[in-house]
Amino acid sequence: MTVDAVGGVWRYAMDLAKGLQRFGVNTVFAGLGPSPSSEQEQEAIAIGPLVWLDAPLDWTAGNEDELDTISHLLGELIDRYSIDLLHLNLPSQAAGLDIDLPVVVVSHSCVVTWFQSVRGVGVPDPWRWQFSRNRRGFDRADIVVAPSHSHAHALQTCYGPISPLKVVHNSSELHAQPAPKENFALAVGRWWDDGKNGAVLDAAAHLSRSKIFMAGAVDGPSGQHFSIRHAVQLGELHHHQVAAVMAQAGIVVSPSLYEPFGLAALEGARAGAALVLADIPAYRELWDGAALFADPHDAVGFADAIDLLSEDERLRKEKGLSAQNRSQAYSLDHQCRSLLNVYASAMQHAEEREAVHP
Repeated sequence: MTVDAVGGVWRYAMDLAKGLQRFGVNTVFAGLGPSPSSEQEQEAIAIGPLVWLDAPLDWTAGNEDELDTISHLLGELIDRYSIDLLHLNLPSQAAGLDIDLPVVVVSHSCVVTWFQSVRGVGVPDPWRWQFSRNRRGFDRADIVVAPSHSHAHALQTCYGPISPLKVVHNSSELHAQPAPKENFALAVGRWWDDGKNGAVLDAAAHLSRSKIFMAGAVDGPSGQHFSIRHAVQLGELHHHQVAAVMAQAGIVVSPSLYEPFGLAALEGARAGAALVLADIPAYRELWDGAALFADPHDAVGFADAIDLLSEDERLRKEKGLSAQNRSQAYSLDHQCRSLLNVYASAMQHAEEREAVHP
């Protein structure tokens, strides 16, 4: 299973691999991009072997040629660990693969759908190779997986038909720590990413009468930077620290313009926080009826929704319980069982492919 240490894929991979162990599936992690922290490294090797490959993530690559070594590096791992199936967490990683193994590709996000959602435009010419390489990855995969129906729709809108394309919702292994809820709002994200829309939330913090905390990195791997001016900046926290703050937060906010699934919202819901979410397709799909929504371009709307919950304890508790109940639909057990079905289908597809083209 490929992983990176920068975004939500790390949490996805760790929780999923640990869950799959219960079903007899052992995972070897193939890391790409910036190196993991010592804490991340220790977490991974407690689950399975971790091998960090000398290759970038597609969205950090200066040009497409930098990705050409990935297929060779993966091939070496396959031989070394007698791998039965590849689970790739970037579609571009499947491009150029010349192996007989079944290949499952999961699209957690991509530059092409990011530009469409955040900028409202097609991918710029310097990034155009991302489209063609991802398209080749989709075509090489035995099965493509998206974490929501809305992201599956976005993929096919941008790339054209993708078949077979399955939807498997993500999950969270966050276990709510027993702690009294406090009356503040928490947002967690990599704020250097414009898709996380930190500017609108920071503006809302200036307008709101409530305490709003923003946790997460403000400096990106390619020199990106976001300045938090009005909210309380918590900085980049380890996952167990996020869990501790989530346990206390009465409100969890996500103003994202682009969110194929949204792990922070799910973790907030599991911790029993009331949710204030951007009114975008993925959040409507997953949380309609269990959250308050605001236009992602409207700082006043976010401030008003946060203040409404902050000043009405009964409503805040009611919405927190509603979100927590909804979060049970996105369990690790369900995700694992769904992916095991995907793996089985991919193995069958690979066998059929091999029979036609031995």
